[in-house]
Amino acid sequence: MEIKFESGRNEVKGMTTAELRGNFLIQNLISKDQFKFVYSIYDRMILGGIQPGNHAIDLPNYPELKSLFFLERREIGIINIGGDAIVKADGQKYLMPRLSCLYLGMGTKEVSVVSNDTSRPSQLYMMSTPAHAIHPNTLYLKEQAIPAYIGSEETANKRTVYKYIHLNGIQSCQLVMGLTVLDRGNVWNTMPSHTHYRRSEAYFYFDMSDDQGVIHLMGEPQETRHLFVRNNEAIISPPWSIHSGAGIGAYSFIWAMAGENQDYTDMDFVPLNELL
Repeated sequence: MEIKFESGRNEVKGMTTAELRGNFLIQNLISKDQFKFVYSIYDRMILGGIQPGNHAIDLPNYPELKSLFFLERREIGIINIGGDAIVKADGQKYLMPRLSCLYLGMGTKEVSVVSNDTSRPSQLYMMSTPAHAIHPNTLYLKEQAIPAYIGSEETANKRTVYKYIHLNGIQSCQLVMGLTVLDRGNVWNTMPSHTHYRRSEAYFYFDMSDDQGVIHLMGEPQETRHLFVRNNEAIISPPWSIHSGAGIGAYSFIWAMAGENQDYTDMDFVPLNELL
């Protein structure tokens, strides 16, 4: 499990492109038949991914966690961006169609994943955070997420937001998780920009072809930087950083947060004229 350490605001101001990418960008997160996890010091978030095949693969434990099993003191959210997946958690099987979300609470010992149809393999993105109480394992289909339609064609940001793990959805300790799907012909996300010092966040971009990408904007509002992001790559967003972007065509992304609260609307908006 790779560990990414925190970077201070003043430190980021002087970073080269390579240094920015090394500190905040996560590549090759979805690997065939192998879990990949990255531990971020920001709110101790763990980002992960896997593309399972036709045999069940067990969720591993890591010595860095100093725990008896992965979820001994943690919780995890899983969103499937591929074909149907089967996740088994302590003997209970969950069939996960595309864009469904499964929450597994603290204390879940045995977890395994497998693709339901190897001709259409599943692709699972995961976010894990520390937990202090047990919440029930819960599966939400996309249709249960009560989609919110926001943005407009005029501003090229018409999109649908699906909220899964939050105050009024799947219950958790501190994990907040969902996804955003941009309509065809729309490219902007999370504009106007915002920060939230109470929570760290991570973006996972997907549904892009090889000739597409997203210019992800980050940094303090008066010290913005950018990272070019490809399909199935993730960005770690510190509490003090904005997190907006524009793509070469429409795309989707999973957002996940950890911190003091689970209020999805807890945002400190930054007017466009204050971005530099």
